[in-house]
Amino acid sequence: MAEDSKLWDVICDGPHVPMRKLGETRTMVPKNRNEYSDIDRKAVEKNFRAKKILICGIRPDEYNIISACDSTKEIWEALQTTHEGTTQVKQSKIDILNTEYEIFRMNDDESIQDMHTRFTSIINELYSLGEVIPRNKLVRKVLSVLPGSWESKVNAITEAKDLQTLAMDELIGNLKTYR
Repeated sequence: MAEDSKLWDVICDGPHVPMRKLGETRTMVPKNRNEYSDIDRKAVEKNFRAKKILICGIRPDEYNIISACDSTKEIWEALQTTHEGTTQVKQSKIDILNTEYEIFRMNDDESIQDMHTRFTSIINELYSLGEVIPRNKLVRKVLSVLPGSWESKVNAITEAKDLQTLAMDELIGNLKTYR
């Protein structure tokens, strides 16, 4: 676990570059590889391990995006930009998904499972972009998007269950038994 944390530090903060003083000055310069101590080598190896993990975790078509990156920090930033976009693009995605969430409705010919799959897709995308919607709000949203033919079941659930603590899986299971 501690090793994983140290590898994550390398990804977030950049690689360790062993340094030495240049003569009698205060100027620090990178050491040559033949000047590395055992401690220096272990620190530099963390960057290689973290880089290997990131490279092994990407699709072949993504390799071109990161192939010119020297450090894990650069790789991570390139992957973040590719998948999340810039801050402006990320916020636009969040806005679009929030709109999808707000206008979400269950279709008349749709099963509870299909509706739940579509709903979960929106919620998971929001979550991956850092937008977390409280569980009780999600439960209330699902109950509010059901067609009028579900009114008696919605009323029964609302009266019988504590919507503050009701889990989404329990709600969906309960709704599946209705039809």
